[in-house]
Amino acid sequence: MKPPVPFEHPVYYTQPLLPDLEQYKSILQRAWDARWLTNMGELHNEFEKRVAETLKVPAVSVFNNGTIALITAVQSLRLSGEVITTPFTFPATPHVLSWNGINPIFCDIDSKTLNLDPARIESLITSRTTGILAVHVFGTPCDTESIQKIADTYGLKVIYDAAHAFGVEIDGRGIGTFGDISMFSFHATKLFHTAEGGALTYKDSALKTRVDLLKNFGIKNEEQVVMPGINGKMTELQAGLGLLVLDMIEEERRKRSLIEMVYRSRLENVEGISMLPALPNVRQSYQYFVIRVYEKSFGIRRNTLHARLKDYNVICRKYFYPLCSDYSCYNQLPSASSKNLPVANDAVQEVMCLPFYGDLGIEKAQRICDMIKYIKFDAPDWR
Repeated sequence: MKPPVPFEHPVYYTQPLLPDLEQYKSILQRAWDARWLTNMGELHNEFEKRVAETLKVPAVSVFNNGTIALITAVQSLRLSGEVITTPFTFPATPHVLSWNGINPIFCDIDSKTLNLDPARIESLITSRTTGILAVHVFGTPCDTESIQKIADTYGLKVIYDAAHAFGVEIDGRGIGTFGDISMFSFHATKLFHTAEGGALTYKDSALKTRVDLLKNFGIKNEEQVVMPGINGKMTELQAGLGLLVLDMIEEERRKRSLIEMVYRSRLENVEGISMLPALPNVRQSYQYFVIRVYEKSFGIRRNTLHARLKDYNVICRKYFYPLCSDYSCYNQLPSASSKNLPVANDAVQEVMCLPFYGDLGIEKAQRICDMIKYIKFDAPDWR
């Protein structure tokens, strides 16, 4: 096999979707004319309505970032004591529990979806457990039905970290309607973004009143502060960008679907590589394209493949690595022991996100597949 030619410039695992700069200047003119840059202005309110329509949810509260949104979600449900969560996630997930004075209890994950495994939840429930914080990892929906049954049986609240799940639907139902609250991240690395930003959605729209107070210092009006709140407000600059990016999402999803087809068709028969399953009746997010690299059958470790792809200017991501349960701030917890998390400990050594964004194009995706095959079959000295 002929050695592949490296890309001239780095090809990163993701790239932000951006509108035309003149369009952005034009929408910002509305904020400039109003002299209103934050505190729930016209663009903020319009954006909030558009997001609710897009996600098919009864109510939305938008935030300056997803982490503040998730901290507020935990606070709004008055969770305390212990909350069961996954070790295979971004640091923000367990951190928001710590910031609310709650002990994260790590639960192992499902070997196929990489989401929280409902079969392992009940054994972790104690008299101190008040909730479950699950993550729709890489946009693949959790087993929401099983998780809700457990929550209902034990009187627990359910929060979903849906940072990767913008636009995901199950049988036509918006993913943000499951559980008590869902958090969406609008960080620049996401399919949909506002540079920085986030949102909370609710099954019960009445919860929005409390959340909106919490995200604005607990201020009810000019003369009343009714609870200890935080500053989580989204600016008009973020909302304006979001309104424009919303109009670009469906075309971006179409482009990513074509790239996914290339990856799946070119890599499905490569021994030692697997891809996440496409679940039936699920509209996916196209957030990331994820492979798992099995050292024994592929011939080299994920870390080696990750490093060798850099030689070709292909910058992938070992996502999520390391496990949250291995952080120094959590590794002393009994639930963080590796013997309790065998599936997660395998996955964290195998998972890798390939470059995946609309402007990557089919030709570059094909070249990346050729590079992966070359590294496997024609470079035994790298093993």
